[in-house]
Amino acid sequence: MTTDANEIVGVRPARYISLNGGDPQLVDGAVIDEVMACISVNGEELATFMCTPRDLTEMALGFLYNEGVINGLDDVRAHHVSKNGACVDVWLHNLAFERPRRAIITAGCGGGLTFDDLSAVYEPLASDLRATPAQLAALMRHLHLGAELYQTARGVHTALLAETGEPDGRVLLQVEDIGRHNCLDKLQGAALLGGIPTQGRILLSS
Repeated sequence: MTTDANEIVGVRPARYISLNGGDPQLVDGAVIDEVMACISVNGEELATFMCTPRDLTEMALGFLYNEGVINGLDDVRAHHVSKNGACVDVWLHNLAFERPRRAIITAGCGGGLTFDDLSAVYEPLASDLRATPAQLAALMRHLHLGAELYQTARGVHTALLAETGEPDGRVLLQVEDIGRHNCLDKLQGAALLGGIPTQGRILLSS
């Protein structure tokens, strides 16, 4: 059974011509939607992203956490998505927060954004977590087959958080976006909102 692209947030119906086999054929398909969305903190715009228009709150909170702006939801006083869906407004208990002076683009094609010092030296990640090849293979299969947008239109990244508690591992969260960096922010934000610790878990990304 095929899924109607009109029913999925983040996918736009599209009609195109396929030359598969040499003869032009008109195809009713779908493409991944893309919008410009901003994150504002305490009423001031902090960053603007090209992204897939779903899970924007998760992306905003995850970005703020990953960039060290917040240490958790306890730092957040309120958050909401604007009426036009183009901005996530986040208000912190720390009203003295100042926007970082320097922003670094981390990839091409409108890519990632960070306020971190990329020249800094960080300690290697240390973990006792172990996963079997069978568990990783099963989780990679879920990464592919469990990606709703990808299965409908292709052209999108996905990431998931999992644990090794079952023979094939257990998926905790999965997200999709046109940007791989957005996926990781969305995944972190979803974990924060769901009260799901990420330490000692498996992260997989397309």
